[in-house]
Parts: sequence; structure tokens; C-alpha cells
Amino acid sequence: MKAVIYCRVSTVKEEQETSLGRQKEELVKLAEENSIEVVRVIEEKASGYEVEREGVLELLDVIGKKEAEVLLIQDETRLGRGSARMAILHCVYKEEAKIYTIAGKGELQLSEADSMVLEIVSVVEEYQRKIHNMKIRRGMRRAVENGFQPQHNLHDLSSGGRREKIDVPISEIVRLRKNKLTFADIAATLRGFGYSVSKATVHRRYQEYMDEQEAASGS
Repeated sequence: MKAVIYCRVSTVKEEQETSLGRQKEELVKLAEENSIEVVRVIEEKASGYEVEREGVLELLDVIGKKEAEVLLIQDETRLGRGSARMAILHCVYKEEAKIYTIAGKGELQLSEADSMVLEIVSVVEEYQRKIHNMKIRRGMRRAVENGFQPQHNLHDLSSGGRREKIDVPISEIVRLRKNKLTFADIAATLRGFGYSVSKATVHRRYQEYMDEQEAASGS
């Protein structure tokens, strides 16, 4: 197995510097005892209540890219405190990675309460994904019913017959808007047809078009 080591302290005091070094030393030893190869060591000075930490983003990136399947920490509070801890645990477990701790002398054993919270979060996330997909399908259906023809804007690549997006079709944005679709629905519709576009982008492109039309009519 391959692992990423994460060490954290919350202050920059001199004794905390020693703590970072001690965490790293003990975690390297834990890896050796479990025949785990360490591929990355991340050291960070930050509050555990903050979820937006460079070190956390780095460890999630390593795990997300499957460069490591194990996270080594001193104890679960090193990941964070309060809601931040639960959010990071959820992200790690979602990637099917394991967590080993010095405190537990092996794989982390969650409390019954924490396990229940993570299960609820996973269920909610799954329903959010289903609702999002439903919105995309609804938007696609309404667009086609209103005359949107994606085959005029997308074409097959010569290799593999995959779809490739071209410029966002402003004419379709304008027409769908006239048919009372919201910017969110238009964005979802275009994404369903292969365009990587957000609600904000759709709104901006539409506004730019309207500004150009107004300027042209006034000149």
C-alpha cells in the first residue's frame, strides 16, 4: 500500500515546530510497521476549524488521483475540528481510502455517531446527484420540445465517435430564454448536450448579446 502522511499544528510557536517533527517521525514509523510506502509528507500550520487549507487540498488531490490509498495521521483531530473534521473524513472515505492513526495503532475506528453522520451525508449527496440529473434531463427535454437541435452544434470526432463541444451557441441561449427557460435550466440543458457551461456563463453570454443588440439598434 501507498500512503500520504498529514501532520498539522494550529500555531507557529517553537514547541509546535517540535510537534510537527514528532508527528512525522511517529507516522513514518507507523508506515514501516504496517509495510506501507510513504509517497508524500504534508506538514501544515493551520486551525483545525478551517476546511480551506492548502495541506488538506493537497492530500485530497493525492488520494483523488489514486497516488495513495492510505492516509496516515496522528489522530483524527489532526484532520480538523467540528464540522471541518466530518467534511474531510467524508471526502477521504468517498475516495475509498483508509485512515491509519498513531492513537489507534492502526486503522481509524469511527464512533457510532460519526459513522451515522457520514452515512446520512452520503445519502443526501446521492439524492442531490439524482435531483441534478433530473434537472438536466428536464432541461434537455424542454429544449428539444422547443426546437433545439444539438446535432447542428455538435459533431463526432474522427477517432472513436466521441462528442466535442464547439462555441456555446448564443442563438440557442437566446431562443430558449425567449421560451421562458431559466438561466439555470439553459445551462443544465447545454451541459447535457456536451457543453461545459455554468449558469453564470449563460447569463453573461446572454447579457453580452442583449447589450450588443441594444448598441446596434441605437447606432
